[in-house]
Amino acid sequence: MDWEELLQQYRQRKEKIFEGGGKERIKKIKDAGKLTARERIEYLLDPNSFVELGAFVEHRATALGMDKTKAPADGVVTGFGTINGRLVFVASQDFSVLGGSVGEMHAAKIARVQDMALQYKAPVIIMNDSGGARIQEGVDALKGYGDIFYRNVKASGVVPQIAVVFGPCAGGAVYSPALMDFVLMTSNAYMFITGPKVVETVTGEKVTNEQLGGPLVHAQKSGNIHFVADTDEEAIDLTRRLLSYLPNSAYEKPMYIEPKDDPTRLVPELADIIPAEPNKAFDIKKVIQAIVDDGEFLEVQPEFARSMVTGFARLGGHVIGIVANQSSYMAGVLDIDSSDKAARFVRTCNVFNIPIVTLVDTPGYMPGTQQEYGGIIRHGAKLLYAYSEAEVPKITLIVRKAFGGAYIAMGSKHLGADMVLALPSAQIAVMEAEGAANIVFRKEIESAENPDQVRAEKISEYRQQFANPYVAASRLYVDDVIEPQFVRLAIYNGLELTFSKKGSVGVKHGNIPL
Repeated sequence: MDWEELLQQYRQRKEKIFEGGGKERIKKIKDAGKLTARERIEYLLDPNSFVELGAFVEHRATALGMDKTKAPADGVVTGFGTINGRLVFVASQDFSVLGGSVGEMHAAKIARVQDMALQYKAPVIIMNDSGGARIQEGVDALKGYGDIFYRNVKASGVVPQIAVVFGPCAGGAVYSPALMDFVLMTSNAYMFITGPKVVETVTGEKVTNEQLGGPLVHAQKSGNIHFVADTDEEAIDLTRRLLSYLPNSAYEKPMYIEPKDDPTRLVPELADIIPAEPNKAFDIKKVIQAIVDDGEFLEVQPEFARSMVTGFARLGGHVIGIVANQSSYMAGVLDIDSSDKAARFVRTCNVFNIPIVTLVDTPGYMPGTQQEYGGIIRHGAKLLYAYSEAEVPKITLIVRKAFGGAYIAMGSKHLGADMVLALPSAQIAVMEAEGAANIVFRKEIESAENPDQVRAEKISEYRQQFANPYVAASRLYVDDVIEPQFVRLAIYNGLELTFSKKGSVGVKHGNIPL
């Protein structure tokens, strides 16, 4: 046998591998407007940077006809490459090969790149498009899932883990994305533990894949995902953008980019955006866009728990994470979902060395039996825990309302904030003036000849004595009261001071799902 014959055999094998499940199955994928597993990797990574690992892997199953079944690359493409010159590890499930089902060797390939990502301290991106566990391989398939989950947890808080769901993701498959830092879904994907047929059999409910586990369900109701994209290409573009805000690992800080936007720029427009009246709603996102570099803000979980806004931006070229109450939705109240959302985001920022900027405008925790029975005490405590635990720079601006336990929970000085600023419109107290006056001065109001007049006087008295930023400032709970136009400059100066904090780089804790 000579080199020509050896190379011919090699090239024939490679050609079969690149064909995946065959032309017909690939055509169905293309006709649906989707990319193939290999095209997704090609679109994600820098040109000519992908190095494939495990292309020649084959399954070892023999039961249920598997001894006669070929599965090129065992249904998943794995390897490493670069994104904007940064090393990343990738796994892309191939739905054209046995529906992308997970078997022993399929899982071993994914576990291999997970191990390498942890070894070389680089992000890992797993592209999900799978019918689930490969039934023909029985417990070996389940063992494979366990191996992946175990590595998800070991990598948690060490390297960024991003899951992108392009198609079905059912049964045990859902838990790998759930254990990762960020989950993206395309509009034609779905994700659930048990499918519609099982649900109907057990509960009698009739639902479609989309109604049960479509992207809007998870983006708006369950909170299981962070981003939704219309197409494969949009999802991959979003993945690249998200990665630009994250470091390679917990041992590094996010990339600094020389700003074109002057960090000392004034923002006089904030006085027009933020109403001085405490109960008049406004859009906190407009404040964020005015403060950050070039108005660019990547919101995380924009459709879930909308009374809380979280996301990434840059200020003075440095990556920051923003947590803000949204007064235009439920008055910016803290409830079960918004507490979970903010707590998870704060912990994500902490593990990846991203400073946290908090904008406070909340009347407190949501009252009512639904919240109490649902565990608002336990869920609300997660936010207290997350801020107290965070070692990264923490700058807080009290915009307007900051009442009761919510004042403490939203990045207060008492939970370790490095700097707390307030606008003159800030109100910091145990409760709003109206409620406080009715309690503290109840007897005087009830016995007065004109109760309405006395109530108004007592509300005004309470505001002057307590519901303002100056009492807190007199105790050093607020470091400075500033004009709206100086907000960007003041936050930037605070960040520059706190960037030298010790202990802000290195593995701190895992990023457990909340």
